[in-house]
This record gives sequence, C-alpha cells and structure tokens, in this order.
Amino acid sequence: MSGRLVHVGSAVVDHVYHIDALPEPGTEKTASSFAQVAGGGFNMMVAASRTGMKVVFGGQLGSGPNGDFLRAAFAAEGIATLSPPSPVMDSGNCVAMISGDAERTFVSWPGAESVLSLDMMAPVRVAPDDWVFASGYTLSYPGSRDALADWIEALPAEIPLVFDPTPVISDIPRAILDRVLARTSWLSCNTVEAAEIAGRGDVEAIAARLLASHCPSAEAVVIRAGAKGCFVRLADGGAKAIPGFNVAAVDTNGAGDTHIGAFVSALSRGVPPFAAAGYARRGGSSAPTAHEIQTFLSHDDQSVHGGRQEAHFRQQK
Repeated sequence: MSGRLVHVGSAVVDHVYHIDALPEPGTEKTASSFAQVAGGGFNMMVAASRTGMKVVFGGQLGSGPNGDFLRAAFAAEGIATLSPPSPVMDSGNCVAMISGDAERTFVSWPGAESVLSLDMMAPVRVAPDDWVFASGYTLSYPGSRDALADWIEALPAEIPLVFDPTPVISDIPRAILDRVLARTSWLSCNTVEAAEIAGRGDVEAIAARLLASHCPSAEAVVIRAGAKGCFVRLADGGAKAIPGFNVAAVDTNGAGDTHIGAFVSALSRGVPPFAAAGYARRGGSSAPTAHEIQTFLSHDDQSVHGGRQEAHFRQQK
C-alpha cells in the first residue's frame, strides 16, 4: 500500500465511566468501571493503522500530563506526530458516560488541540498518494477553525480529503463548514449531522442533496445509522444500504471513528466503496485488525446478518 493517512483533527484523553443509566439532576451514580484512554481522533487513527495504513498525526498535542499520556498512546500504535507540542497548554479531556444500553454522553474540555495557526501546521506536509482526514471538532474551536480551513483549501487537488463533521456540527460557523465541504472528497457523517447540513427527509434524498448542493467535489457520502449500518451514495448515482451486524452492543464509544478509519484504509488500497463501507467495527481504540475483520466477515452470511436483510433508515421528521 502506498500513501499515508495524515490526520489533522484532534486527540484528547477520555475518562470513561460505565453506569447503568444517567443520573437525575442533583443525584449521584456510582460507576461500575472506569478507564482513562486516548480518545477523539485517536480512535480513527488506530482503526486505519491496525487495518494496514500508515498513519501520521498533524494536529496539536499539549505539554502536560494529558499530552504525555497521548504521546505514549501514539507511540504504542506506531503513529508519528508531525508537530511539536504546545509550549503553553496541555491537551484537553473528555468525560464519557456509557449507559447500560451502550449509548454515551460526553462532556469535554478543550486544550492544545483547540489552538492552531498556519505556522504551527507548517511541519504537516502531504505527499502524493496521501489521504487527509479532518474533523468537525477542530473546526468548532474559534482558535483553530480558520487556520485549518485555510490549510485544507491549500491542499493539492489530487489529495483526497475525508471529512467527518461530528456531533458538534452546530458549533461550526456555516461559512467555515461550507468551505470544507466544498473541498471534501469523502464525507462521513451520521443521520443527524447529514440532516443538519442538507435538511430533513429520507436518507436517499439527503445523500443526493449533500452531493449536489454541498459537496460538489465529493466521490461519495457515507451516512451512518448506528446499529442499522450505513448508506453510501456515489457521485455517479450508485447507492447502497449496508446493513449493520447482529451483535450485542457493549460500548459504542468511538464506533463511528473506528468505522471511518477502517473505511479509509480499505479505500486507500483500492477496495470499492460499498465493500469498504461493510468493514466491521468495534468501539474505540479496541479497533480490530484487517485479519480480524476479514475473519468476521467470512462468517457473516446468515448467522451474523440474520439473512442479510436490507438496512432501514428512519426518516428525519
């Protein structure tokens, strides 16, 4: 495989609490487990790396204990960091509460990843055959959005840009969002984010509007729908619903990031988009390897898919 994934998003330290249900206002819950893990864009990078793609990080890490923790996690996965750490800030953190139904609630505190300038991004250089990934989180921060949008617009035309607007899409100024969407080669978002960009409707209509009116340079859009799978619409009009897998959900934290990482890794080695979108996913930095994915898919025929029923997507009301 040639080319790298150049990730220009953000990475933070996740404090993950497993609880039976979210506490009512003014009450307290005792978690059944706790873990401190590398999170944010780290999940996507691990998924791409473990499925065979070389990954480098072009965002900002801090100079305190959170930054040190993240650098150790990057090193353990063989992911190089391109920029020096911030001399004045530590990396941010996020509290993730995973409830009994495997859903998650987040509270985050931004750090060094929220401050960027073109000078700070000078060491981040792309080469032919590289892929670039950008995240809505970095575009939501007032201290990083303009520099990242400028850097993205200056990318060589032949470099594919993969963009995930993330759940903070409403915090991204529309002018900034439109600039990045106009340069996007592959858009990956969930159903709520897709409707935020292109308006409500059924998934087929939303996907068509995304390509026609918002992502004119995109080769495809991928709209994720959690356990139901995802819907892929190509610029040439081809479309397919990719069913989810009939597995017990334990932890959905980072599941979307993991799916994107495996998807981009597959695309980079020439896998067609529909097949790439069918890659299995497992939450967070426990992302599977390429061999584990292929083994999972090889046993998928009837027992996992339950007869390969087509995925159904809820219409946005």
